[in-house]
Amino acid sequence: MKSCIRCFLYILPLLFTVSCFARQAVDTIPIQFDTSCVQAKVPLQESNSALPLSAVIIPMGAMAYGFVKLDNNALTRLDLEARHEFYSEHPHRQFIVDDYLQFAPGAAVFALNGLGIKGKNSLIDQSGIYLLSNIILNGTTQSLKRITAVTRPDGTQNAFPSGHSAEAFASAEFLRREYGGQSAWYTVSGYTAAAAVAVLIMYNNRHWLSDVVSGSWPWRSVNPGFVLAIPKGQKNIFR
Repeated sequence: MKSCIRCFLYILPLLFTVSCFARQAVDTIPIQFDTSCVQAKVPLQESNSALPLSAVIIPMGAMAYGFVKLDNNALTRLDLEARHEFYSEHPHRQFIVDDYLQFAPGAAVFALNGLGIKGKNSLIDQSGIYLLSNIILNGTTQSLKRITAVTRPDGTQNAFPSGHSAEAFASAEFLRREYGGQSAWYTVSGYTAAAAVAVLIMYNNRHWLSDVVSGSWPWRSVNPGFVLAIPKGQKNIFR
């Protein structure tokens, strides 16, 4: 029972993330009095707004947590305790679904387009945003992995930060920004998948808790950061 409670405490921040964005999606669903008015607001709606302060402070805090852990005994012990709860106490075979689940929210955006359910941006713009965001995300995470050279729990190299978490949470945010205004369930499903990836990579003994924390919150800002860089009023970015 004590072991289950500890596992829940480690997973709680991830569950909070899911519920937080679910509430945000509900609060931002537009009331559709006039279909033409809704359509006029759809293209690149975020380009007229700025990132909230929390979207900067929380990611920076999460990344700072990972760097502080590199030379902090207390946070290192927390990593070891999390590994004990997820893997060491009951060693098991790896469940590698996280290798594919990390891409699920992003794939859902293009699947919905294929089904005729339109998001906030055109398919071409979505493709460009997703591609460029992933170039930035992977280039940064891979560079940090080589610089920090943190050993994984299983003894292999390049643990920090978690690329799986970064991809999963960035993809979940991509899904939320494209379809969260239509239904809260898009947001819930995307962030639930991302949270599942974060848990599975610890369950599979591939990452420390600090890798996951530093690989989740910071990278969900990649997509909105890129969208906000688009000139105001620009509707078709990649045409």
